[in-house]
Parts: sequence; C-alpha cells; structure tokens
Amino acid sequence: MRYRYREFDGRPFAFQSDLELTGVFLDLVLTWGDEALRAAGQLEHDPEHSDLLRELLDQGLLEKVRGRFRLTPRAIHALQKRALMEVFSRLRPGSRDGHAAEQSGPAGERLEGTRPYQFGDPVSEIDLHATLRNALRRAVERSGGRAGGLLPLKLAWDDFERYQTEAHSACSTVVLIDCSGSMGRFGRYVQAKKCAMALTALIRQRFPFDTIDLIAFATTAEIVPEERLPLLMPKPVTLYDPQIHMRVPLHRLDEAPPHFTNLHLGLLKAARLLERRGGENRMIFIITDGQPTAHVQGDYAYLIYPPDERSHVATLREAFLISRRDVRICTFALTDDYWDMDWLGFVDELGRLTRGVTFHCASGDLSACVMESYLSGRRKRTYLS
Repeated sequence: MRYRYREFDGRPFAFQSDLELTGVFLDLVLTWGDEALRAAGQLEHDPEHSDLLRELLDQGLLEKVRGRFRLTPRAIHALQKRALMEVFSRLRPGSRDGHAAEQSGPAGERLEGTRPYQFGDPVSEIDLHATLRNALRRAVERSGGRAGGLLPLKLAWDDFERYQTEAHSACSTVVLIDCSGSMGRFGRYVQAKKCAMALTALIRQRFPFDTIDLIAFATTAEIVPEERLPLLMPKPVTLYDPQIHMRVPLHRLDEAPPHFTNLHLGLLKAARLLERRGGENRMIFIITDGQPTAHVQGDYAYLIYPPDERSHVATLREAFLISRRDVRICTFALTDDYWDMDWLGFVDELGRLTRGVTFHCASGDLSACVMESYLSGRRKRTYLS
C-alpha cells in the first residue's frame, strides 16, 4: 500500500453528510461535461443558489481561472477514486492485483529458494545463510573433516547465493474510447469514462512504471489529457441522410461532421504513442459500440454511411499490422442495442485476425471486463481462437 503525505490544509474531516453535494456534483460532471461547469458558473449570479457554488469552491472541487470555472486536481482525484472503488466492488474474487510474471527475475517479491549469485545482481539480495553454508561445506571438504582446518573461513565466488524474486515488467496501455454519436445512448459514454478513470487510478497507485494514454475517436482522433477525461462527451449527430459518402482532407477533418466512427485513425495514433513508450508489454483497449464508418487513405479521410467494406478492410489491416508488432489488442463491444447486433461480426473478425481478446458486454459491465483483462493480460499473453 502506498501513502501520500501533504501539508494539512486545516479542513475538518468530511463526514457522509458532507459528501452528498460532492457526489451529486461529480455525477453531473460525468453526465454533462462542460455543460455542468457552465451551469455551476451561472450560480454565481443566482442569489438563491450562490451558496452551492461557494461550497464547491470551499471544498476545492472547483476553481476559477480567467473568468471560467474548471475542475481542480482534487476533483479529478475524487472522480478516479470513486470509479476505482466502484469497479473493484464488482470484480470477481480471485482477480490478480499485480503484474508478476510466471518466471523469476529482478525487482519483485522474494520467492522460495535461492540461485547462484551473478555479476550485476544487487548485493542486498545475497542470502547470507546459504552463502556461509556453501563456504563451510567447501572448507570441510578441503580439510578432510578436521576441525582445525575450518578457520579462518574464506569465501569464494562460487559460495555466494541470492534470493529468488518475482520478475516484474512494465506495461504501456492505450485506451481508445469511441465518442461517435451513438455513444450517447444508454449512458455508454459515462461508463466508458468511469472505466478509463478507474484504470488510470489503478496504474497511478499500484503500477507506477506502467503508462496509460487515452485517445477519443469519432470522425477524428485526439489524445485526451487526464484532467479533461471527465468532461469528454459524445459528438452530436449532424447528418441524417440515409446514405453519406464524403472525402475530407485530413488537415480539415475538424470541420467535417463530427459523429462518424474513425477507428482506423484511432489505431494509427495509438500505434505512434506505443512506439514512444518503453514498456516490455504493450496493449490497446478498444471501447466501441459500432462498426467503423470512416477510414484514412492517403491524405484524405473517407466518411461513409451505411458502413462500407472499405472502412472495414482498412481498419482490420491496421489492427493486424499493429498486432504483428507484439501489441495485444482487446476489444470491448457494448451490446445494449439488442435490435442491431450485425456489427458484432466485425468485432469478432478483428479478434480473430489480431489473435486478441473480444468481450461482448453491456455498458454497466464494461469496467469490470477491462480491469480483469488488464490485470490478467499484464501477467501473460492470452489468445482466443
């Protein structure tokens, strides 16, 4: 267990009655994003509710910068902690909480048994009892059992032994979060944000050598800073035509209709991020509720609806190339819309092609699936045929 020490700010301990406003406010932020912050700002000019805003400021959940309200680091930490506790309350008993490898190695917990000391091993891991026992056995053999020949006891290089320890390895993870227009149904985006925040909190607290990056993808794909994750919202649907086929230059993609599903571009950015990370293990988590409706070709992005085979092939090809670089791909398909399940064929094909892991789950079960996949997949690679 890790502890954090900071200077006491003089605030009294918060009881349950004091946390009710905090919980309601944090839920509003997850559900409405920037709209919740704008609504909180309007309380400043409302005499009837100005006390609520003052209380949020006093609790350190909000701060005003350049005339605009934003979440404080304390609020971000509270959101992550709530999400993590919610996830672990749903995990099945027996889920592993560590990333220990199956073989022995440096930097982990001590195991039973010893092995010969090798050049470069830490001196602190030398087993003194085993080392002295080896030296004494060698002295007895040299003296022929005469007590007078045992002293002085001299240590040779071959006498040294060290403790066995678990092998620990670092993991680099990228979470791709679908923010297309359909993610607004059934509160899927709220569960996706909670999942990403819980995973971030777990890595920060228990696996400090691991890295996690968050990418939101819709028509375009962008890296989401940790402090902006609670405010992430699905893109609004702006086109309702039964058939759409658009070609947009990549440098003007921000001007295109925002609600398409460009998983291809998300994978491209995730691969570039992982190339800069140093983890021995690399994973990509894809959270989506539909098949691709966009892809990148050359200097253009193609936005196509209904979903087209060209977008499927481009996305599958990129995922296959990434998996060939020893990256484990886990796909989490949100299946709340039981009336439209045809798109799951694409997800199954993605899992087979990349020899990855595919989960079909409701949005309420997403966090538990992601957490268990992270904790288990970090220990060993798993392939499902």
